[in-house]
Amino acid sequence: MKKIITLTLATVFLFNSALKADEGMWLLPLLEKTGFPEMKKLGVRLTAEQIYSINNSSLKDAIVIFGGGCTGELVSADGLILTNHHCGYSSIQQHSSVEHDYLKDGFWAMSRSDELPTPGLRVFFLESFEDVTDSINAVTAAGISSEAERQKAIREKITEMTAKYDGLQGIRAVVSSFYTGNIYYLIVYKIYSDVRMVGAPPSSIGKFGGDTDNWMWPRHTGDFSMFRVYADRDGNPAEYSPDNVPYKPKQHLKVSIKGVQKNDYAMIMGYPGRTQRYMTSWEVDERMNITNASRIHIRGILLELMKEDMEADRKVRIQYASKHAGISNYWKNSAGMNKALKRLKIKDKKQQEERDFTAWVNANETRKEKYGEALNLIRQAVADRAEYQKISMYYNEAILNSEAVRNAAVVNSYLAAMKKDSSEDKKAETLNDLKESIESFFKNYNKPTDLKITKALFKDFIENAEAKYYPEIFAQIDSLYNGDVNKFVDNMFATSIFCDKEKMEAFLANQNYEAQAADPANQIYLSVMKKNGEARLATQSISEQYNKGRRLYESGLLEMNAGKKAMYPDANSTMRLTYGTVQDYYPADAVHYDYITTIDGVMQKEDPENLFEFEVPERLKELYKAKDYGRYAMQNGNLPVAFLSTNDITGGNSGSPVMNAKGELVGLAFDGNWEAMSGDICFEPDLQRCINVDIRYVLFIIDKYAGAKHLVDEMTIVK
Repeated sequence: MKKIITLTLATVFLFNSALKADEGMWLLPLLEKTGFPEMKKLGVRLTAEQIYSINNSSLKDAIVIFGGGCTGELVSADGLILTNHHCGYSSIQQHSSVEHDYLKDGFWAMSRSDELPTPGLRVFFLESFEDVTDSINAVTAAGISSEAERQKAIREKITEMTAKYDGLQGIRAVVSSFYTGNIYYLIVYKIYSDVRMVGAPPSSIGKFGGDTDNWMWPRHTGDFSMFRVYADRDGNPAEYSPDNVPYKPKQHLKVSIKGVQKNDYAMIMGYPGRTQRYMTSWEVDERMNITNASRIHIRGILLELMKEDMEADRKVRIQYASKHAGISNYWKNSAGMNKALKRLKIKDKKQQEERDFTAWVNANETRKEKYGEALNLIRQAVADRAEYQKISMYYNEAILNSEAVRNAAVVNSYLAAMKKDSSEDKKAETLNDLKESIESFFKNYNKPTDLKITKALFKDFIENAEAKYYPEIFAQIDSLYNGDVNKFVDNMFATSIFCDKEKMEAFLANQNYEAQAADPANQIYLSVMKKNGEARLATQSISEQYNKGRRLYESGLLEMNAGKKAMYPDANSTMRLTYGTVQDYYPADAVHYDYITTIDGVMQKEDPENLFEFEVPERLKELYKAKDYGRYAMQNGNLPVAFLSTNDITGGNSGSPVMNAKGELVGLAFDGNWEAMSGDICFEPDLQRCINVDIRYVLFIIDKYAGAKHLVDEMTIVK
């Protein structure tokens, strides 16, 4: 195995110019061997070292993981960060109230003292990226008789590798797997936790188009928000303190207001979450018919009920804005993915890949011995786990989407941590964290909404899940409530501490753990965990065979394509680079979409009957009427809003910088397009586009709309 991996590393990254230039999420340490030759052909004017360097300052030092699920970029020497509005949405919502509705009205700090501390928000800077594949392989090379033993040995080795970083202030070390366990990197991050909100447009700009326009083009959304990183006086990570100072980054991005034209070079660096480009046809079926189908159905119920209450009550709208946005995003993603998978015949393409792989394996006895069982292991595992996959979706999407039950889960996790804490001081610290978590929960909680949703979701669970998978406590629905789910849920909400702030506070004061354990919401949570645990135990051997099949399949693909086709690893929330060009596209016969949108489209989309999604602020109308766009206008005098590029992105890339050939910021990536929603599984070069907010629109909103020109002046603006 070690020889195979060594061969793979030496040959797989030879670049094949026949590969589409816009496909691929490339690993930065291997950039010079993979994508850089094609990047030079497209016009990049930087060296690979200027883009990524561990020893010297480079563009990578201006890019951060923002909040754990997005990307951000430093745009000033004083730690100013740009990211998407939807990435900052939960923070904006956290600071909002009926009296100060920043979601509706926007927020702008007119001085550093006005910037709002945001507890829980963190940014991660990449410190180092080290190939440790040989070290991992060394512990699995001999004496391993099963996949379970192999995984145990790897986990122990990873713990050993990361142990030396334990306890270091603001440092986190992880070992990430690439190509499904064929290559490993030790990655070290520096984490800053004093991050303050600086600016955000109103949702009528930052979320313009709402669910209707989500994943769609043409787009007219000013999807950005602004934050600032603070550090101690030595520049080190520190918890919030009024004595902290703006962080001085190693590098920040210059901001170009020259604009973009069709065919311009475009490059994105960020932290894409998850792709499955090497998925098999059986896994495509599973994704469509179990994972996506379940999510579409259950979240459809949830979103409809949530929206009813949000439209009826302003306070509920604020409380549930972030929740609704998060739930809706992947509800629509799943629907679009299923549609694209069918229309683009992705399953057929995967079956052809499997036939090609099988023919290559069968042409050589050594290959047959190494990889002959790979596809059969995957096929059988997917078939064997089907009913478990469905029930797992229903546990998570239906039962655990009851906020009361989910609150019980959170409290359980804190109490478990307190039991493990060795010192009274540590226990007190954990208890204080729990109190803060509870305070945050009830700030954004409406009991009548949760009651209504819980009834609907529990009914749906009973109708669609097999009885053998019902949580044990569900037996009470028949025995005590004559099968009446509504009465069962009414009783839970009447007696549970997890949906009542006063009862919860009394529990925290008295710490009556017996009452907490017997609480109906807690019993539901524990019943689900027990059933889910039984399902996991029953599928353990299936999971082991599946993991083995996936590892062998991708190892075989690497060997099969060595020297012929560059294979980038699937996204796994590690820093990647994608390059391409600014382009239009043809989504269907006789339909053409241009590469850029303007403020004209904002005005055209205004809908007084749907102000929830298509409201245009009066101030924006005034600026439009006066054509007061300043230096942010295009040569024709119009104001750009968004543009398209061929960059290969996915969730996690939200907020990523779109850079020109000089590495200057020209936009922020914020979405993919509807016609290519299958892109996480199969890249479609003719259809797949990245939707970006134009930096000129961002600067216009900050400067002209908000009157916060001091924030623009802080940036390095280039023409």
